[in-house]
Amino acid sequence: MILRPLLFLCIATAALAADAPEEAVQKAHDELWRRFVDEHHLILDYVGLKGEIVRPTPEDCREMKPSALSWGVPNEDGPMFNGLYLDALCSRWTITKSEEDRAKARRMIEGLIKVSTIGKTPGFIARGIATDGKTTYSMGSNDQTTPWLYGIWRYIKDGLARDEAEKKDLIARFIAQITVLDANGWKMPADGPPSKYRGDLNKPTWEGAPRLLFVMKAMHAFTGDESWQKRYVDAANEKVGKSQRPRIDFCREGMVFDPGQGPRHSWTGSEGVICLRALWEMETDAALKAVYAEGLRHSAELSAKSLGLISEFDVNGTEVFNVDWRMMNAAWKPQTSELESVQVALAGLKLQHAASPRMHIEKDYLREPCFAAWVVTLCPDREYVMSQRTAIEKVITHYDVSRVYLSQFFPLESAWWRIKLLENE
Repeated sequence: MILRPLLFLCIATAALAADAPEEAVQKAHDELWRRFVDEHHLILDYVGLKGEIVRPTPEDCREMKPSALSWGVPNEDGPMFNGLYLDALCSRWTITKSEEDRAKARRMIEGLIKVSTIGKTPGFIARGIATDGKTTYSMGSNDQTTPWLYGIWRYIKDGLARDEAEKKDLIARFIAQITVLDANGWKMPADGPPSKYRGDLNKPTWEGAPRLLFVMKAMHAFTGDESWQKRYVDAANEKVGKSQRPRIDFCREGMVFDPGQGPRHSWTGSEGVICLRALWEMETDAALKAVYAEGLRHSAELSAKSLGLISEFDVNGTEVFNVDWRMMNAAWKPQTSELESVQVALAGLKLQHAASPRMHIEKDYLREPCFAAWVVTLCPDREYVMSQRTAIEKVITHYDVSRVYLSQFFPLESAWWRIKLLENE
């Protein structure tokens, strides 16, 4: 007679051990907003399990510590993460039509506005904000600017603007940003030494091609100016780089991983993929639309190979994660160029990873599968995405987000809501 209660207990325990995907997604949502969204409405890179953060001071920013790039500090990717996460919030709102979801999306927009207005240089997008609420590091990047643009485009495209005035304001900010970048040869302005620029949308590679085409196509969509459409078509067909290949070829091939950054990094590659997705959505020419669909499919197939990396992540791991980034200052040197800043930043990251083994584990086996799941769902081929659904749901349900330090589980939300959008087609 004792066996039946024990059987029920085992079943109940098993049910508690693994959340359903929708429950796991809601937990991820709640945890992100509990610990990782700061007072400036910006998503932090990492915090302690109780929300502990060692925020850089104005002096750190001015002295370029740990580097002018701020790599490794807990608020180095505000515009990148805000812009990318808007994909999740906009998809969620499209389904729920919840005012709470719209308000959270607007908070992400407020963060984007903040980082685009805190500097003194037009076109500069700050990475994060110091303890005084007004100082920042001098260098941004194309990896910060691209999501800034995408996030605003997505928010407008999906209809989240509360009224025409808000929509016009955001379009004006988008246009102003592109006008500055265009005038600077598509380079991202820095806000002071050690370099005038950091990042370039005009690179003749996968990194640049879809980004440049996206901003040109979006400018045509927002302004109705046919000159932007002509520039977009010309740029798509322009042969660039040593190989003299048209940019559209890079888009057809889809995501490739940058050399020297480890075996798999869908998180940075996702920026080109969101541009491909936006191009696919805006394009009316059947031939070009097919090219973007092909690139999205190839990107999804590449990222799908990362989904199984969850097997390498021990949710009960007890490795140290040191939230105090200042150990990187041991590698600090004065910086007088972008190259020197990169060298100092990389040297600092080696020290940080040595002091925080859990950080490396979360980057490789949490960040990568989570971003990979989202990249798969950006593919417009419904049949292919649904063929990966089981693997994606395993990623969604694998982690205990209350016990991780990195915020980069947020693409789980993006992946889930894009699956739900496909279900509603």
